[in-house]
Amino acid sequence: MNDKIVQFETSIHKSLSDNTFVKISLGNYKGPDESLKNIYIKKILIKNEEKLSFTFRFKTRDIVKNYSSEEGVVKIRQSLREGFFAATLFTTAFDLHYENLKDRKFILRETSPSFVSLPSLEHDKNKKRLISTHAKPYLTSLKITDESGKVFPNAQDKYKQINQYIEILSSLLQVFPADQPLNVVDMGSGKGYLTFALYDYLTNVIKRDVRVTGVEVRQELVELCNDIAIETNFGNLRFVQGTIEQFDCNGIDILIALHACDTATDDAIGRGIRANAGLIVVAPCCHKQIRREMEKHRTLNGLDFLLKYGIFLERQAEMVTDGLRALILEYFGYRTNAFEFVSDAHTPKNVMIVGVKKQKVQTNDDGILQKIQKIKAYFGIGYHHLEKIMEI
Repeated sequence: MNDKIVQFETSIHKSLSDNTFVKISLGNYKGPDESLKNIYIKKILIKNEEKLSFTFRFKTRDIVKNYSSEEGVVKIRQSLREGFFAATLFTTAFDLHYENLKDRKFILRETSPSFVSLPSLEHDKNKKRLISTHAKPYLTSLKITDESGKVFPNAQDKYKQINQYIEILSSLLQVFPADQPLNVVDMGSGKGYLTFALYDYLTNVIKRDVRVTGVEVRQELVELCNDIAIETNFGNLRFVQGTIEQFDCNGIDILIALHACDTATDDAIGRGIRANAGLIVVAPCCHKQIRREMEKHRTLNGLDFLLKYGIFLERQAEMVTDGLRALILEYFGYRTNAFEFVSDAHTPKNVMIVGVKKQKVQTNDDGILQKIQKIKAYFGIGYHHLEKIMEI
């Protein structure tokens, strides 16, 4: 390795340590990969950790890879030895140009800096969040942010989930007239991350007249969330101890049940249907009931070559369970949709099912019932819990 590469590498280390590093570009490639043209390197921040982000520019595509500072400098050294004949280090103090000329002549020259300030380290442009971290004391109480509004590293995924959740609901809420007061119940609200965020969005962002209730079995979480609601002056947000079956759903407009285990999701959907809720939102978890039915009967069908494997049976049971849930919602006059939702820390399940009550529709369609019966027969399902509690 020639001494000019060593000096170039030393300058990179120094610029990173004294925080003058802006970026690096590698060019004049003469290596074995004919499609590779350039490498562009910048510093980014991912989950509060600084990384060197490499963009490998090919003829028809770009590939981005992120490395630690030490790994990145090693990668730059290798690139300069294996095909790149030119490189420029940009700092706020100077620009440093490296060239590998003919006859193994290497030069290193310093010029005035092209940049006088450091670029943002944010990974891509800041996405506008419906729930910001500014002046949100409930996020601090829930250990999502510190008192300055900075998201804790171990809460980044939860904060992302909160905002995706609100983004999904923001479009679904448009089915309700803007001046209609909303009565919302969140079944199995847990520690209340999403419940608080929804109340905040409804009252402070879009200025709706709302009453939100979180229903949770664990008394200690109910007390915690009620204390935070009082501290935050969220006057129309309350949490009550109880089960899905115990809560009085009369008069609700929106029913939410995220990650309710197994048939608890069916119980929540059933309560929403009986209450004639305008919007039902569930993220199911633990599809055990239908899987047991399929295991017990083991019918011979076109999928039996897959269903003999436990992992495929589990996945198929999930889809069949949720597919039947959607059909039953349609039977009772709901327009349904299913899509991916960011999972939480406790379950990898990431499907969200939405039912929006149609204003004018013929319910109890016998064609839907016939389809349900055919699905059950095909997979050897004796009953579906939601079908059973809705007595269809």
